[in-house]
Amino acid sequence: MNSWQGVSEFVAVAESESFTEAAKKLKTSVAQVSRRVSALEESLAVKLLLRTTRKVSLTEVGRSYFLQCKQLVDGLEEANLAVSQMQTKPKGRLKITAPVTYGEKYLAPLLHQFLTRYPQLELELILTNQQLDLVEQGMDLAIRLGHLQDSTLIAKRLSQRQLYVCATPQYLEHAGEPHTLSELVNHQCLLGSLDYWRFKEQGKERTMRVSGRVKCNSGFALLDAAKQHLGLVQLPDYYVQQALHSGELVEVLSDYRDDKEGIWAVYPLNRNLSLKMRLLIDFLTDALPAGY
Repeated sequence: MNSWQGVSEFVAVAESESFTEAAKKLKTSVAQVSRRVSALEESLAVKLLLRTTRKVSLTEVGRSYFLQCKQLVDGLEEANLAVSQMQTKPKGRLKITAPVTYGEKYLAPLLHQFLTRYPQLELELILTNQQLDLVEQGMDLAIRLGHLQDSTLIAKRLSQRQLYVCATPQYLEHAGEPHTLSELVNHQCLLGSLDYWRFKEQGKERTMRVSGRVKCNSGFALLDAAKQHLGLVQLPDYYVQQALHSGELVEVLSDYRDDKEGIWAVYPLNRNLSLKMRLLIDFLTDALPAGY
């Protein structure tokens, strides 16, 4: 058996969890897809898929095989893209994930501009604060904020952001302004998904555990709580810059402000950058605000 035969069909079925959808994607018949996948399983002497009348799912070995084959299929698509001379006019789908608020406020409008510039491109944008597995989810690119975890992904710095600790003048008049990190224990601190804040003290990064009456995974909700005089908040510049400029909020602990954090484009290590990806990364690097 040809070692490549059946691989594209298997990957299409695994991605869609459907022989019918895989056949539509590959522009062939369901019977053809089924024959190719069965022949592949027979040649490997393993069961890759579990078939029922209602669902198709991967076996344990099938999932491992899928993750490897997906990279090969993506590589083949990129090679086909190159030889078909599509470099001059990028086309195809971009599947991108980004954090919700940053994606809504900054990324989505820029991506729409990018699509206007290149009308043969298609976009699937998934906004979530969860860090998706790019290979398993078939993502081309992820936008990630702040400190990156060690991984096998390639990261390109697009921009940066600054964290600020701030509160309303009314809250500070009532509770007093903190001048050292140790004084945070005496304040209501409005918490996000983490129970600590980041600072820089004597040239070294430092995290401080904080507590308060309000905890929420929405930056806009925490911003509103701060504006309602409920406590101190630590948020990135794109949440608080307008309120700081107007005086509605006042920065505190500026001497302990942490270094600016990166805003990153990340993509799988073994995925060659196609023209559409190179153009997009360059576009975002030029267009994203550089922080404050």
